[in-house]
Amino acid sequence: MPDRSLVVFPAYRDNPYLNLMLLAPRARGWNVLESLRLEQLEQHLGHLGTGDVFHMHWTSPIVQRADDDLDEARARLDRFRTAVDAGRARGARVVWTIHNVLPHDARHLELELELDRYLADTADAVHVMNRATASAVAAHYDLDAARIVHIPHPSYQGVYPSAQTRDEARASLGLAPDDHAVLAFGQMRPYKGLDVLVEAARRISPADRPVLLLAGRTSDADRTAIDALLGDDLRAVREHDHVDDVDVQRWFRAADTAVFPYRRVLNSGSLHLAASFGVPSVLPDEPHLRAEFGDERWIRWFDPADAAASLAAVLAGGPGSADGADEFSRRLAPFARSRRYAELLDELGAAVSAER
Repeated sequence: MPDRSLVVFPAYRDNPYLNLMLLAPRARGWNVLESLRLEQLEQHLGHLGTGDVFHMHWTSPIVQRADDDLDEARARLDRFRTAVDAGRARGARVVWTIHNVLPHDARHLELELELDRYLADTADAVHVMNRATASAVAAHYDLDAARIVHIPHPSYQGVYPSAQTRDEARASLGLAPDDHAVLAFGQMRPYKGLDVLVEAARRISPADRPVLLLAGRTSDADRTAIDALLGDDLRAVREHDHVDDVDVQRWFRAADTAVFPYRRVLNSGSLHLAASFGVPSVLPDEPHLRAEFGDERWIRWFDPADAAASLAAVLAGGPGSADGADEFSRRLAPFARSRRYAELLDELGAAVSAER
């Protein structure tokens, strides 16, 4: 089979999701071209032709990188479209993965929506991880059902070290055997609803109040806000930096419950990470999340319309059941998901070659 190129943008090299999904395509001989900057993406797109594929992931690097300069944001969007259109004219195909309804903390909203609508109209395949994505984004743009491909987010089964025992992990974090440890894991940003989690914990009686485990990269400004939120009446064990792969097990092995009090979420890799370590989880009861995870017994739900009180009631009940988490994790084993993605790429490349 002739060499085929797969342009991936933006390619965050420390992103475990991207690394897992690219395993099978690399094994099948796809020449993966990765870039983070628009200028390099333009160069990569300029080399694509029949049988090649451009895969767009997160959209924020296009217009969100322009800060407050609207003219620059418009120019970046125009450059992106010109480069993609030229690649398509030479026979390249386009895949778009919808990771979020909109980028978090989005600037230049109208230009962002213009970009999303362009991708929705242009992509030969729109990859969704949540089967209810079309309805979740419907207020902003329409998706053609015939071009939607549902490949769920992979679990992290077997990806991270997991030799540490629960007792060892809890001892390393200073937890007592009867502490109810509630974990919020991942980059700590305002949209992730840490204020909701803190308020929920504060509503629980001191005798039953959980210990909060907070782990993930945090900006200085957000850390200051979290310091103020926690005050002196809540017990929290914190790591405000990137958690190395070898240390991921420590936080999940120590946790009784993982909580995702997000205000806006379409997909969450951390949820799949919790399943991979057998940790019961709590999600906001949003229709698109129910559509994807409503049958999972290891997930409990809180009402986002009364978030703090509802979450407090869930957490006051103690740790939930992990029943089904292991089966879920094995069902979404990483290489099987990567293989399905590689099949999609092969189908697109073969289809355009046949047309020619």
